[in-house]
Amino acid sequence: MNNDSRGQAVCATNGRRRLLLAAGLASLVAPRRAAAQPAPYRIGFLGNSTAALEANLIEPFRQGLRDLGYVEGRNLVIEWRWAEGNYDRFPKLVAELAAQNVAVIVTAGTPAALAVEKEAPAIPLVMAAVGDPVGTGLAKSLAMPGGNATGLTAIAPELEGKRLELLKEIVPDLERVSFLLNPSNPLNVGSERQARAAARELRIDVHSAAVRTAADFDRAFAEIRAQRPGALIMLADRVFLHNRDRIVAFAEQQRLPTVYAYRELVDAGGLMSFGPNYAEMHRRAAYYVDRILKGAKPRELPIEVPTKFELIINLKRAMALGLEIPEAVLLRADEIVR
Repeated sequence: MNNDSRGQAVCATNGRRRLLLAAGLASLVAPRRAAAQPAPYRIGFLGNSTAALEANLIEPFRQGLRDLGYVEGRNLVIEWRWAEGNYDRFPKLVAELAAQNVAVIVTAGTPAALAVEKEAPAIPLVMAAVGDPVGTGLAKSLAMPGGNATGLTAIAPELEGKRLELLKEIVPDLERVSFLLNPSNPLNVGSERQARAAARELRIDVHSAAVRTAADFDRAFAEIRAQRPGALIMLADRVFLHNRDRIVAFAEQQRLPTVYAYRELVDAGGLMSFGPNYAEMHRRAAYYVDRILKGAKPRELPIEVPTKFELIINLKRAMALGLEIPEAVLLRADEIVR
């Protein structure tokens, strides 16, 4: 073999060795890279309405997660389930989330939270906004929940009384008020008692109209018309939030000054809302999700209470009703829609 032939053979052998070495290194490195990328966290979100109608609530929740370093599709997967205003769907939807092996379920509203506790008690529950977690058995106390649920509560002493006082300020000769409530919601049952006690102090007669599902609205509206109230109060319930346009349209048709539990009904054209900032509460719920994903136990995470309640007033609706909102009320408003 001449020198040229020997040189070519050596080069070929060295080339094969380099290829084999590279392949061997790749086989060693690839598993390490794969192992360095853990599976994304999987959480569930049980919505009371629809994604479109709760967009102003779920986007702050998503932003809260992003602020904490979670990116959907990369290190986080959210399983969304929507009840579309029908509480009877909760058991099935909770079962679907449990089947997805979610690490935590997030929801808002007492009925949804109770459904999670009943159908999937082993899965940690974060309540983005719930009524009375202690009174309804979701927690032993706010400071030390003691169970598998934690989060935020929207309850506050004398809240319904304050809503009644607001109505009395803008309608001084008010004598009768109708309350729109959902008897299936334990929070509404307690709120009605609170409202009746406040009404006695203000010497206002109270009539309650019950709505459990969307099919009950026509009957409830007929009851309210028959009572001929001077104003209407809507208690906090997600069935009402889901059917906000229908409720606002009824109040408009009947020319009823109304105070709502959710600002979304003012956005839909209603007169006034007084309550906590639910969007901010959903953003804050991300903190609880993060703590639980990192190993914290729900029973050890205190349930937060609102520190501020917002008054939103729609002056356009007030003018349409022929109402003049007192300056003292306007000065207390957090936002005025003109």
